[in-house]
Amino acid sequence: MKKLTFALAAGFLLAGMAARALAAEKKEVTVTGNLVCAKCTLHETKTCQNVVQVMEGTNTVNYYLKQNDVSKAAHDPICTGAAEKVTVTGTVKEKGGKEMMTPTKIDVIKS
Repeated sequence: MKKLTFALAAGFLLAGMAARALAAEKKEVTVTGNLVCAKCTLHETKTCQNVVQVMEGTNTVNYYLKQNDVSKAAHDPICTGAAEKVTVTGTVKEKGGKEMMTPTKIDVIKS
């Protein structure tokens, strides 16, 4: 009976830790920076993809935006190699050493 109780307690503990990790991963963040095209401006990809370049201290951090309706709607003005100052809200996940962001909102900052 003690083994069963211990096993159940350990299972609940692991489930709670996993739930917290998933919740932390799904937390929305907001970043402000320059929206550029990974293909046309950065020459890093074979197809167009939005990237938000954010200054963090003295380093530039690139947030690669996943292709969804929000991201696609903001792409046309930057596809020619131009940049736009934007604020992007979404969830961030690291993948392959890159910051991947699923945007839920992109606001262009008017000068």
